Amino acid sequence: MSKLLAKEMRLSASKLSYIFIVFTLMAFIPQYPILVGAFFVCFGIFHSFQTARESNDIVYSSLLPIAKRDVVRGKFAFTLVIQGIAFAVSIVFVAIRMLVAGDAGPYGFNAMMNANLAYLGYMLIIFGLFNLVFIAGFFKTAYKFGGAFVIYIVITTIVVSLAEVLHHIPGLEALNSNAYGPLQLIALIAGIVLFAVMTFAGLKLSEKRFERVDL
Repeated sequence: MSKLLAKEMRLSASKLSYIFIVFTLMAFIPQYPILVGAFFVCFGIFHSFQTARESNDIVYSSLLPIAKRDVVRGKFAFTLVIQGIAFAVSIVFVAIRMLVAGDAGPYGFNAMMNANLAYLGYMLIIFGLFNLVFIAGFFKTAYKFGGAFVIYIVITTIVVSLAEVLHHIPGLEALNSNAYGPLQLIALIAGIVLFAVMTFAGLKLSEKRFERVDL
């Protein structure tokens, strides 16, 4: 698997998959729906799937002495690496926002989402949705991906909107606090669980679908 991951990262990946990690810097933008940054990270990964299709990478990978499910796992491994890097960087940015810049004017009265533990949980949900909705949709044919990505965009837009609304509901204001709170921890744990469940489900569904694809 390590060799297959190296092949994905060096040969198959679009440079945009790496460049778009920079969108995690949106965590520092006040009065802005910063969860859009998580979408752009996935949009960068989307470009690698587009590159793979245009270069017949799926066919090439299937011709290697590996099982078809390993082709799927290679794509998931690459996706998880990019998402993992983006999430790790975001943890650093959230720590800076909460511990250093939390009381700064633009953040102290931020009507939009603040970068905190709840934000990290929401980010994981958006990543998990990409793994379940888009990647599993892609491997339905291993060629067509436009429809799956449109569905992902719609669902992600709903999630971002709900996340921005939740902290305005009476009793849930702590979700948008610049300081640590138990509600934020609950949101983070929920995000971790949902990410794990959606990613595992997406992997198994992708493997099942790709086994039926006649290349």
